[in-house]
Amino acid sequence: MEKFYMPTAIAYTSGKPHIGNTYEIVLADAIARYKRLRGFDVYFMTGTDEHGEKIEKKAKEQNITPKEFVDKVSSEIRKIWDLVGASYDKFIRTTDEDHVELIKKIFKKLYDQGDIYKGKYEGWYCTPCESFYTDTQLEDGKCPLCHREVYRASEEAYFFKMSKYADKLIKYIEEHDDFIIPEIRKNEMLNTFLYPGLNDLCVSRTSFTWGIQVDFDPKHVIYVWLDALMNYLSGVDYKLDGEQSDKFKKYWPPDLHVIGKDIIRFHTIYWPIFLMALDLPLPKHIYGHPWLLAADEDKMSKSKGNVLYADDLVNEYGKDPVRYYLLAQIPFDKDGTISTGLFREVYNNDLANTLGNLVSRTVAMSNKYFGGIVSNGSGSSYGDDFDSYTSDLKKTIKDSVASAINHINNIHIADGIESIFAIFQRCNKYIDETCPWILAKDTASSEKLKTVLYNLTTGIAIGASLLEPILPETSEKIFNTLNVKKMDIANIETKSADELFSTYNTEFKVSDAPEILFMRLENDKNK
Repeated sequence: MEKFYMPTAIAYTSGKPHIGNTYEIVLADAIARYKRLRGFDVYFMTGTDEHGEKIEKKAKEQNITPKEFVDKVSSEIRKIWDLVGASYDKFIRTTDEDHVELIKKIFKKLYDQGDIYKGKYEGWYCTPCESFYTDTQLEDGKCPLCHREVYRASEEAYFFKMSKYADKLIKYIEEHDDFIIPEIRKNEMLNTFLYPGLNDLCVSRTSFTWGIQVDFDPKHVIYVWLDALMNYLSGVDYKLDGEQSDKFKKYWPPDLHVIGKDIIRFHTIYWPIFLMALDLPLPKHIYGHPWLLAADEDKMSKSKGNVLYADDLVNEYGKDPVRYYLLAQIPFDKDGTISTGLFREVYNNDLANTLGNLVSRTVAMSNKYFGGIVSNGSGSSYGDDFDSYTSDLKKTIKDSVASAINHINNIHIADGIESIFAIFQRCNKYIDETCPWILAKDTASSEKLKTVLYNLTTGIAIGASLLEPILPETSEKIFNTLNVKKMDIANIETKSADELFSTYNTEFKVSDAPEILFMRLENDKNK
């Protein structure tokens, strides 16, 4: 069985994550679920990043210890990840004892081999981003990433010799076109950071204490990126000395690293260089995904009052509608937008109308005309326009299956969903073309009507099988309603249209009281 190791960025425990932060975990979960269905041995890891000056300050403000603070926030983050259905295999915390011990050993090894040296840092520091900047890197005197205030900092620190590995990294990126995806991110890293030359990286601090101590120089704590990035190693039980763990040998390197575009610099420059220093293979692909912005196309911010939270949306609309919006409305390489109004519009149009109404109508007609029994009609050809409608239905669904698989294989999840919903849209059109309610009035058309309802239920089952990684609860409800098994999607794209539509070649009985999948939302002018 082919392995698939996929870590996400770990969430920083400075506060509750908003819906934009939640997008990453839902995206990764959909990929993990899809890979499992395709037969991969998946190791999907996420977690929390728990050290740093910002956390120390927040804990002090609440008059609690930093550990108490991160315990509370990490627990809240994990609850939200669970609430949106994240099927992770490991949830790591950078306060985990095995992680802490590994970081100490890695720091010492890099120091001993001359990659880390002691010096003094003088520059501009952004506390929220936990990053240092030079005069030329500031934008209008503020942090170039978050555009907040910076302050002048000067302190003794240890530094990592980034320039030692820069040329090797440039060569690697140039020779591996899909190492950083999408391409716009690769070009940005090369042109903005690597080609102009790398400064050495500050990897320790003395101005705060909440972090992993440097064993041989205890007044220093290991700075966030050398600590946080190494979770992708400690999470697969990497051993710096002695016999390597079975888990590490099995899963390393990561097959796909899923991270936000705002931290891609750290993951495609610092992280690979650290791995080169440790003489380890680099991740196969690093995907810097776009953002989910507020409807005014601005980044979400509590101060701007434009923040939405996943748990609030799940509690009001359900888990799968939230997953659907996040996955369908954010393209592979372009930012998406969200507001409550946009959310409700997509919910009604796609989920309630296109999908929910299709399943409801199909099951209702099966119950009304045949007591819920679905079986293919005995006629191989019925003449008139009926045969062309059926032929086009099957061809469209076959093409949509191939398109969906191709898109999802290439992490174009929104495009994949569009292809899946093309199946449901074509089924709705098929109802309008064949007019089952008219066929039901003529006993001579009974076999033709059976064919219509069989083709509809099969089409729905094909779409629902592909939809399972996106909407796991909805997919399960659909199959419970149809009373058929999910299709194996491991090689579904290789099957012909006739093979797809002969999957359920024995009669079955649909539910006589199907659950409404998505109740249409009334227009609310206040939303």
